[in-house]
Amino acid sequence: MAAELGLRERKKQRTRMALIEAALRLFRDKGYEQTSVAEIAAAADIATRTFFSYFDSKEDIVFFDDQARLDRRLATIARRAADETPAELLLRALERSMLWSGAADDDELVKDYTQVRTHLIATVPALQARELHLLFHAQRRLAEALQRAYPEELDLVDASAIVGALVGAIKITTAVSVERGDSLEHVWAAARRAADIAMRGINSPDDARRTRSQSGEG
Repeated sequence: MAAELGLRERKKQRTRMALIEAALRLFRDKGYEQTSVAEIAAAADIATRTFFSYFDSKEDIVFFDDQARLDRRLATIARRAADETPAELLLRALERSMLWSGAADDDELVKDYTQVRTHLIATVPALQARELHLLFHAQRRLAEALQRAYPEELDLVDASAIVGALVGAIKITTAVSVERGDSLEHVWAAARRAADIAMRGINSPDDARRTRSQSGEG
């Protein structure tokens, strides 16, 4: 029974990967709006109705690794090292999933289609709106996790500021680097440079508390 379940799960994973790869290839070659769900299903050799067992919409395919990456980041924050500062912990969490999701098959798709996805998100209004929604949700979850990891040092405003500074710097720098055609190695280097710049600009919790006190917030 266990072997049968394992085989079934592997088959589902192969179908999911085939759908993602077919969709991203079609989006690249035909355009996002010009590609239908039926075409994606046909390219993956499945029935159209089966597509919806894996994804609710075309948008979901473009962001296929979003939840896995967020889960990895939250898990890393939950296992903070005793000597890590909040910014160092957040950076370590982000580094583990800046360009990959953590699943081996997904890793290959991320590497192969990073530029395609970045271009799609930059040019398709529906995907831009979806990305903003997902980014806000992820940043809120990360800020809450960071505050829980440092309950005596950070309140939610402090944690949100740290998350916004680091995630924002990395996000826009990565997008610019990919759009200009940089290799993944150069994209990674640009993201690290952005993170370093952001970290140098983040105030310490003591400074943040003084700022709140002076402004009458606490």
